[in-house]
Amino acid sequence: MNALWTVKDGWNPRPLAGEVALVTGSLGGLGRPITSALAAAGAAVAVHHLNQLEDALAFVSELQLDGARACAVHGDLTDWEQTQQMYNTIENNLGPVSTLVNNAGMMRKETFAEMTLDEWRATMTVDLDGVFIATRLALPAMLSAGRGNIINISSQLAFRGAHDYVAYSAAKGGIVGFTRALAREVGPAIRVNAIAPGPVETPMTDAYTTPEWVAERTQGMVMARLGRPEEVAPSVVFLASSGSEWMHGQTLHLNGGGVMA
Repeated sequence: MNALWTVKDGWNPRPLAGEVALVTGSLGGLGRPITSALAAAGAAVAVHHLNQLEDALAFVSELQLDGARACAVHGDLTDWEQTQQMYNTIENNLGPVSTLVNNAGMMRKETFAEMTLDEWRATMTVDLDGVFIATRLALPAMLSAGRGNIINISSQLAFRGAHDYVAYSAAKGGIVGFTRALAREVGPAIRVNAIAPGPVETPMTDAYTTPEWVAERTQGMVMARLGRPEEVAPSVVFLASSGSEWMHGQTLHLNGGGVMA
């Protein structure tokens, strides 16, 4: 793995040269800047989408114009066969995935006292089963290579919870436990870490972003504002690089000081 920084050469602007990265949900509010940041750092990137081929191809073209190797891949991450085919496509076009960013997810506002079992399972299927399947099918190539990086996007709600987001908070808490346990199982050759962002301005939160919602979410934060997607992406590059080589099973708290752990 290329060094992030060396005494001889100084800062390396392309610490991920030679890596192949997959960001699930590449077209989302966090997925797009994360994918762009990984590509700018030198990684070949697979743009994952679900029934958004035109947008995915346009994004791939943008990345290629900037000199990146990139391809678009489709797949329902809750479907084992579709996800396996997605990995086959990536390997045929870019090579085996060496960095997986489990970013895809769903967030629905649901009062627990009124929540149905189907609604609970819908969140768990996307936010936990999807992470399991994507990670499980990425592991064989990483184990064969004897190296790899898995970066899971959790949430500060895994630590503080929120009214009307019990299922989402539970799923994101599960990702933290998943990260710690898997790090012990596959480390040190394969590193597994997580990021727990605070409230970030993305299309997923647009439906809830009223002044009252923002005030509630930013109460007690040092920054006292919503985060921006581009403020999350650099930490993903850091976790994917050798600069974080001593980090295993850790969760980075990017939340403007809302949760301090």
